[in-house]
Amino acid sequence: MVTKDIYLIKDLSHLSGLSIYTIKYYLKLGLIKETGRSPETNFRYFDNSTLETLRKIISYRKENISLSKIEDLLREENKV
Repeated sequence: MVTKDIYLIKDLSHLSGLSIYTIKYYLKLGLIKETGRSPETNFRYFDNSTLETLRKIISYRKENISLSKIEDLLREENKV
C-alpha cells in the first residue's frame, strides 16, 4: 500500500520557506492546487506534487522569471 504525504498550508510554508500569504497567492493565481479539503474544518490539503511545484516556482523566481511565464512553463510541463 502506498501512502501519500499530506500537508496543510502551514506545513508547505515551513517546508518551502514561503509565507502562507505567498502560497495563498499562488493558489489564487492557479499555479498550485489543493488536493482536497477537510469537510469538518475546511482546511486545504496538499501533497508532495504541490511541494515539488512550489520548489520549481522558487527556482524560476530566482531566475527572475515572471509569474505569468511560470504559469506557462508549468502548464507545458503538465502536458507531457
